[in-house]
Amino acid sequence: MKKLFSCLLIAVAGHAMAAAPSCTGFAPNDQFPVLTNPRMTPKTRVLCYADFAVLHSGITHGPLWSAEHLTRDHIEAAKDMVRTNKFFEDSRLPEGEGATLADYKRSGFDRGHMSPAGNRWNEEAMAESFSLANVVPQNRENNQRLWSRIETAVRRLTTRYDDTYVITGPMFNGQQLQTIGPTRVFVPTQLFKVVYIPSKQMAFAIVVDNVATNRYDMHSIHEVESMSGIRFPGIPENLKDQKPGGLKGV
Repeated sequence: MKKLFSCLLIAVAGHAMAAAPSCTGFAPNDQFPVLTNPRMTPKTRVLCYADFAVLHSGITHGPLWSAEHLTRDHIEAAKDMVRTNKFFEDSRLPEGEGATLADYKRSGFDRGHMSPAGNRWNEEAMAESFSLANVVPQNRENNQRLWSRIETAVRRLTTRYDDTYVITGPMFNGQQLQTIGPTRVFVPTQLFKVVYIPSKQMAFAIVVDNVATNRYDMHSIHEVESMSGIRFPGIPENLKDQKPGGLKGV
């Protein structure tokens, strides 16, 4: 099991898309990331929500990625939404595969959204974003400071360029991984956010260690694909070597 998660960033297997035909519009060209390590495909399932989708793992007991398609109108509408802050266990998951509220209690970790509540532009999606299938154990300071600023920066990019695809997820890297709770929810060592802006012909990735830090690293899509064993087929190949210097305001 330890080797299985060494140096691994996880995403959906290509066949998972067929399991959720209504789960469209969230990834560029409706192509979810493709996992090139077939050992990670068991117990994965796509969960569709009102304005985002996640791939859930019954092994890590959490999301492997989230996918969102953001527009300027969405971000403007999201400013008027009120957070529900009501986390819940997703009943669509088989017993024992999903995290529980008890897993996070007194764990010392925040329940870190992959599809952020701050991006949700209707009441249904806002409520759904608090599914435990959409959160990972995240360092509290990281979640509330650096990661929050990164999410805000991506919203600013969307407001400026209008049309943005965002894929967010955990990375599990190392020989020994921490878990929390009776379910043994895996704690990510890093978090990633892949951003693709079609109108700007821009694509890049952000990687952050899951610790109290003010540092983030910019990567090209090809670099993240090489690091993780994942392909992002919806992003044009000719954009996958871009690596901007940084994010404004972070």
